[in-house]
This record gives sequence, structure tokens and C-alpha cells, in this order.
Amino acid sequence: MLLRFGFRAEKREDAPATLMVAGRAVPVVFRRNAQARRFILRLGRDGQSAVVTMPRRAARAEALAFAERSTFWIAGQLVKQKAPQLVAHEGEILFRGEAHRIIASGGARGLVAHDPLAKTLTVPGAEAHLPRRLTDWLKAEAKRDLTAASRTYATAMATRYRRITLRDQKSRWGSCAADGALSYSWRLILAPPMVLDYVAAHEVAHLREMNHGPRFWRLVLTHCPHARAAKQWLKRHGSELHRLQVKI
Repeated sequence: MLLRFGFRAEKREDAPATLMVAGRAVPVVFRRNAQARRFILRLGRDGQSAVVTMPRRAARAEALAFAERSTFWIAGQLVKQKAPQLVAHEGEILFRGEAHRIIASGGARGLVAHDPLAKTLTVPGAEAHLPRRLTDWLKAEAKRDLTAASRTYATAMATRYRRITLRDQKSRWGSCAADGALSYSWRLILAPPMVLDYVAAHEVAHLREMNHGPRFWRLVLTHCPHARAAKQWLKRHGSELHRLQVKI
């Protein structure tokens, strides 16, 4: 069930593919699910890719053929998607769940300045470098918040993690590898703090329980009482976090 929310223990995946849909190259990602009895097709969280859920023993070639037969449906879904959101001067993005206006200061040096009252993010340097500088800053903020949350939950759950890395996953918000490495989407910094906090609790709990069984959820809910509310936020608004496109 929780695969819908983009969480699971890290495992090897089938190689992605690319389909031409109405003259557009669309990435196709394959996800195996032991509970699946048939192929299921949906758009990825970024609104630009397709995800095929497949039974555990199904062949990747069959899943790809299923996607190829569904190009008309994919094209129709792509048309319905909102336009990508770009990082630009006077643009607006979410930061810790609140809309912030982006300002290019034009100064040669300095750090990104966050004004929580005015709800602005002021980025120094030439406007051409704004996407890179702001994205680097957002990733650093995400790493700081996720590290702090992971440490808190690791202590509370009497466990340890090996390392933390940030990625830009299309279909999950976090993952936990068997060797104790945690991986998170940097885009969680765009979501409300309770959402980022919940993802950290979820992945740290996998260090104790590498499954989504009753003991796992008891552990999560014991230490993270807002888990249900955070899951609902991701279900309703998670795709918005992937609308943000950064061209560096």
C-alpha cells in the first residue's frame, strides 16, 4: 500500500525505458509489487514520466509492451498536467510549505537570504546563475533538516544509520538500504516541516523493520503521531513539488 506514497526499502530495479508519445520522449519507470496481479500504469510524480507497476515475476518486456499499447492514454494525461514551474527572478516557489517570492539581488557575493516575514528568498549574483545557486541552497537546507530529523528518530528508536544522501527521485520520497544508508528527495524542503519530519521517521524505522508490517507502523506512529496527516499531504500535494524544474 505504501508504494503509492513513494516509500520502501532500497532494492535493485528494472532499467527504465523511453517511449515516444505524440512526438515527445517520455521516461518509463518500472516498479515491481508482490501484491500486484496485473500491470498498472500511472503518471510519475513529476507529471512528465510514466510508471508501470508490475507483478513480481512479470517480464520487463511485457511491462514495456503494456506501456506502448497505452501511449494514447499517456498522451491524454500529459495534456492535463500543469505547466512546469521554473526557478526565476520574481517567480514563486514553496519553501517549508509556504509560498516564497524569488528575488535576484544582482550582488556579486553573498549567501541566499531567507526573510520568513516577507516570505522572500533573495539570491545574490547574476540572474543567469540564480537557478543553480538557489537549488544548491535548497539542497543544503534539506540536508540540514533531514540530518537533524534522522538523528532525532535514530536516537528515539535506538538504531543507527550509516549515511544520508540526497537525490531527486521521481517516484519516492525516501529509501533505506540494507547497509543502513538513508536516501531522501531534496524536494522535501519544499513541503511543510511535518512532512519532511515524517519521511525521516519512516526511513529510520526501516532500520529496525525492513517491511511495512504492523510492527513497523507501530514504531512509526509511536514516535511520529502526525504521520497520517503528513501522508495525506503528500498524497494530495506531492506532485506539486515535482513541478519545480531547475535548468542549470
